[in-house]
Amino acid sequence: MQWLNQIVDDITARHPEGEILIESGSSPSGTYHLGHLRELVTCDAILLECRRRGREARHVQFVDDLDAFRKVPMNFPPDYERYLGTPLCDMPAPDGSGVSTADYFLRGLQDACNTLGVEVEYRRAHEKYRSGWYVPAIERSLERVAAARRALETISGRQLEDTWSPIQIMETGKLKKRPFVSIDTNAKMLVYRDADGNEQTAPYDKGEVKLDWRLDWPGRWWLQEVQVEPSGRDHMTKGGSYDTGVQIMHDVYEAEPPIPVAYDFINMTGDNKKMSASRGTGLDAREGAAIMPPEVVRYFILRSPASKRLYFDPINGVVQLMDEFAAFSAKQEKTEAEEQLFYLCTRGNNGRRTVSRVPFSHLVASYQASLKDAEKTLEVIKRTEHAQTAEEDAEIIKQELQFIDAWLQKRAPEDVKFELTKQVNAADFTQQEQTFLKALGQKVAQAPADADGAYFHERIYELREEIGMAPKELFTTLYRALINKESGPRAGWFLSILPRDWLVTRLKLEG
Repeated sequence: MQWLNQIVDDITARHPEGEILIESGSSPSGTYHLGHLRELVTCDAILLECRRRGREARHVQFVDDLDAFRKVPMNFPPDYERYLGTPLCDMPAPDGSGVSTADYFLRGLQDACNTLGVEVEYRRAHEKYRSGWYVPAIERSLERVAAARRALETISGRQLEDTWSPIQIMETGKLKKRPFVSIDTNAKMLVYRDADGNEQTAPYDKGEVKLDWRLDWPGRWWLQEVQVEPSGRDHMTKGGSYDTGVQIMHDVYEAEPPIPVAYDFINMTGDNKKMSASRGTGLDAREGAAIMPPEVVRYFILRSPASKRLYFDPINGVVQLMDEFAAFSAKQEKTEAEEQLFYLCTRGNNGRRTVSRVPFSHLVASYQASLKDAEKTLEVIKRTEHAQTAEEDAEIIKQELQFIDAWLQKRAPEDVKFELTKQVNAADFTQQEQTFLKALGQKVAQAPADADGAYFHERIYELREEIGMAPKELFTTLYRALINKESGPRAGWFLSILPRDWLVTRLKLEG
């Protein structure tokens, strides 16, 4: 956890006293995805580490819901083009729920953060602008607009057009870039030029005027006295929005900028592009929090430095992550760094575990073999080598099964999913296959009550020579009879967890 310790070392050295304010930010212009969660989970980790060192800290998510609607996301009605330019807080959600588009998308992030235990206060841009909270930043920016322009040009290395404007004006319900002329701080009015070049006035204390993004960001740093802000690496490129914000903080606001924390993107495995809200690519944040326990999501994000690119595999990757975290959690002798990571993953609450010590793949098969009944799943596991663990982790397993159920519904590959066949027709099997199944049924009926997977595996292979079938044919026949598929869980183990009476009847091909 050296990367996190270095960040908090820098913060506490620069701000040795007082509360530490951590800001994250986003525009609710599309579905929030796992990549967005990296920023909020990183902020939460900084908050926890500050508190672990005895410092007060808060995390604020600044929601840019006064941003103009710039692009119609996938799955939106095509006629939403009519809202282009409308603030996200002022246009209806596409589901007819009566909430705004901003609320429609933000709820997904809030639900995911609540599930993950991220401690965050949401601040809405439209409320801040319309309440007059932004007035000092607007006045300072426009009174020193020449300095702001010079900072943008110097740091970005490009000449701004003559038509560049530091403001957007609300006209007929839509935000428009308009040239700034002058400001009257007593009347809280400014003069701008409309599309025809005519001078017009607008109040700037009621949300009718919005600062350009490059001025807005440092403006809220200044107003809130933000000490640290993680941001995607695209904002942290040389001459990018963070660099220009720093110069504006110095030249316009005469204040120090927050300490930056650059984080890299989370890509879906096999995709060389970052997840995109507007394109609908990636893993929905709410779904990510549904298919994996909070500790595992946090483990995936925090075990690597923020600067490292992460790749997420919602299929095999979930299985691996679950088992990795289970092993990590159960490790008795953890290093200091591992203890710190575990603290962050569980938010210091070791009692609220939702990952058991039973292997994930074992749970997945047991749950399906028990017809997705939690109590029956526990009974099945208690007949395996994980009997003691099932007894000790019973409540944890029940919680974990909720995530497994969501994963099976949303992301599990077809070769992992199965259901016990409700009935079987002997005519679907050759005479040789019927002979094998019935012979195996007899062996199952004679098996001791505590017979394990190895025992049944040996019984299957005993029939290979007797029946004259290749191993692959034996297993394919067995899976067809039990789950109507060509493959499935490890055969011997699978037979050991199935209800004995049901299994004998099924192998006899009776109903």
